[in-house]
Amino acid sequence: MTQKRPHVVVLGGGFGGLQAVRGLSRANVQITLIDRMNHHVFQPLLYQVASCALNPADIASPIRRILRKQENVSVLLAAATHVDTKSKKVFLDATPDASSPEGIDGLCCEVTYDYLVVATGATHSYFGHGDWEEHAKGLKSIDDALAIRRWVLLAYEIAEREEDEAARRAWLTFVIVGGGPTGVELAGALREIAHHVLRKDFRRIDPSTARVILIEAGPRLLAAFAPDLSKSAAMKLHALGVDVRLETAVTAIDAARVRTGDTAIPARTVLWAAGVAASPLARSLGAPLDRAGRVKVEPDLSVPGSPEVFAIGDVAALEQDGALVPGVAPAAVQGGALAAENIARRIRGVETLPFRYRDKGMLATIGRAAAVAQFGKVHLRGFVAWIAWLFIHILLLIGFRNRLLVLIEWAWEYFTYDRGPRLITGPTKPSIAGPQSTGRAPSHSPSSSASLTT
Repeated sequence: MTQKRPHVVVLGGGFGGLQAVRGLSRANVQITLIDRMNHHVFQPLLYQVASCALNPADIASPIRRILRKQENVSVLLAAATHVDTKSKKVFLDATPDASSPEGIDGLCCEVTYDYLVVATGATHSYFGHGDWEEHAKGLKSIDDALAIRRWVLLAYEIAEREEDEAARRAWLTFVIVGGGPTGVELAGALREIAHHVLRKDFRRIDPSTARVILIEAGPRLLAAFAPDLSKSAAMKLHALGVDVRLETAVTAIDAARVRTGDTAIPARTVLWAAGVAASPLARSLGAPLDRAGRVKVEPDLSVPGSPEVFAIGDVAALEQDGALVPGVAPAAVQGGALAAENIARRIRGVETLPFRYRDKGMLATIGRAAAVAQFGKVHLRGFVAWIAWLFIHILLLIGFRNRLLVLIEWAWEYFTYDRGPRLITGPTKPSIAGPQSTGRAPSHSPSSSASLTT
């Protein structure tokens, strides 16, 4: 009689989830990968889609294509709603489209597992101000990037038609909340769009006069980087014309303005890069959580009380050398590899291994031919750091096609100062609240954080 192979369920097709699946490619197990999207997204370059530099397909690959040669894995397009660790079941939404009010008869709505890897990533955190989400879009998915691209381009189009000067200035003011890598990269990209890309495209407005304001509550930008690199990034942003406001906390956001204390900034386009929280699915694991909703995992990344369940990436909280392991792509990849190894060890009855994060460095691009990079004690800035950023991101993209297309797009942009994907897609009629109001339900990223720098 053939012995049934252990069933490993992996939730999330991000960097961590894919690495866990690949790590079990030679194991005698049956794997089911579940993700609410059919594609893997290279999240570090999402801001390039949002800022019209790349097309969505340049940074995304179908999960089934990535795994088609791995015969021990099946892929399900579904949204996991919660986990019952006692019965070892994952419950799925009744339809692949989580926004649909009706289920589809006959679809599988629960999956039983022997081992589970939770790599469902993070969503946006508005620090208790959920009403801000309507007016300040975060960047975690392709949908988010396309929405931001739409808002930015619509703002210029509406400003071109606006007769009132004050209203026009509000449409040409872009506020980014959060001075981490995503905020810094968005600020630099939006300023370059205004100064170079759109400068000659309009007749009634001058796009180069658009204001880009970057607000950070802390004392410096890029807090995870060394102080000298933070200072270098701030100086470059100032040189680009970005209004950087440090030690400034946002107190209110609505459709027409951002408030910081007693100061009101008239702005119709606000982007959120200030905080993330773990996927809500983590709460169903019945384990202790930290303030960001991450599971306080055991040293081997297993969930307390459920040794057959592993949490990795942005849903896991683990201290190392007195500090939390950062929510970056290398940590997710390393976590996925260890989860796969420890599942294989549990099947063999061997003691599991503890997780040890190996810092691969941090990078952030600031603008054209400018970036900062930190590899241990080696600090790079300017053009050299930018070349390192280009090379590493090209190398980490999945698939030769994506690498080639991204390289061509970047070369074209560098030599022509032009960005091709300047298409406004989706709803184009702004509501009274401005282009932020699209009528779409908030989306959550199911994948492990892919950012190299956040």
